[in-house]
Amino acid sequence: MGETISFRDHITTVTDDGKHRKWLYPKLIKGKLYRYRSYFSYALLVLLFSAPFIKVNGEQLILLNILERKFAFFGVTFSPQDFYLFVLGMLIFVVFVVLFTVVFGRVWCGWACPQTIFMEMVFRRIEYWIEGDPVKQKKLDSSPLSFEKVWKKGTKHILFILISFVISNIFLSYIIGSTELLKIVSEPVGSHLTGFISIWLFTAVFYLVFSRMRELVCIVACPYGRLQGVLLDNKSMIVAYDYKRGEPRGKRRRIETDKATGDCIDCSLCVQVCPTGIDIRNGTQLECINCTLCIDACDMVMKKINRPERLIGFKSEDQIATGGIFKPGKRLYSYAAVLLVMISVLVVLLVRRTDVEATVLRAGGTLYQLRDDGTVSNLYNAEFVNKTNKDLQFEIRPLEKGVSIQYIQQERKLKKGAGAKLTFL
Repeated sequence: MGETISFRDHITTVTDDGKHRKWLYPKLIKGKLYRYRSYFSYALLVLLFSAPFIKVNGEQLILLNILERKFAFFGVTFSPQDFYLFVLGMLIFVVFVVLFTVVFGRVWCGWACPQTIFMEMVFRRIEYWIEGDPVKQKKLDSSPLSFEKVWKKGTKHILFILISFVISNIFLSYIIGSTELLKIVSEPVGSHLTGFISIWLFTAVFYLVFSRMRELVCIVACPYGRLQGVLLDNKSMIVAYDYKRGEPRGKRRRIETDKATGDCIDCSLCVQVCPTGIDIRNGTQLECINCTLCIDACDMVMKKINRPERLIGFKSEDQIATGGIFKPGKRLYSYAAVLLVMISVLVVLLVRRTDVEATVLRAGGTLYQLRDDGTVSNLYNAEFVNKTNKDLQFEIRPLEKGVSIQYIQQERKLKKGAGAKLTFL
């Protein structure tokens, strides 16, 4: 599976002495899987940019207002009293990602992670458009200062800053809400100084991530890649090189049929297209984000030399070693069972969830009172929370005959997302 294992001793973006960073210039090959990934990315980008401005039942489609402890998903509002539902939902998402990783590896990173989508489908494309292909980019970076270099670099970074500014606004709209964001944009800066500073702070972070850090976010900063060592096994279907079929490597001609060498012609195209700079032929690596660019590159070469495609493809280690079909491991069923139970619990809790949460408690430190008319009274405190996105009118009525209510503090209206307190005998 390769002549050296030194790739496990250092990351691909650092020189051997560890003192300098290797800047990557990945080649772009628009194969079948790249087109599928592009369509999927476009759909996610449309959802990402439109969700804060789509209203369902008076609430934006997705709201994660941590500051005010208010969350909304597809028109359903969750208050602090529903925090256990939010936690359970997040746990379900984590278990789902774990389950998906056990089966398909780090596909989330290559196909659905916002970092990858923005980097490969937005910022990298702008770079290709302005500076040209990887060869021209490398030549431009190494060239002395000139008008062409200043113009191209300046234009690129101005566009990077503008797009980062837009992403920052969208990101903030998920936290504080699109209505509040529009106030920050339209009203004087002094009225929303904190929001204004937040927008430019996030802009600076996104700009640095997409202009400088890039693949280091996936390799160094993101903890998800390190989970692969725990979650993956020989039965996980990941982007893998079929060393049984590809080795030993050697040059082949289009019409050659001699099998003294494997199907891999050692063209290194799979390395040239990799956005994290690894050689997939060395086996499973932390840096691999399963973006499938190497699959498209290798398939293109296999077509040219009249060999079957998918020398690099979605395969498990057991599948490559035995030459058989993909068989999921037992862990898959365990995680799936846990996920099914958690989803069932969440569904039951959502069905039983009421629009108004009521808490009625006897007033602390008080006893019953025997009144002059022979009746017995008790003092109660009640608190109601409106979980809907509309104002409600309410009234407390006794269910049993002979029971009456005398209010000391009374409220008849519950504002949306707010609460009310009552005291009565």
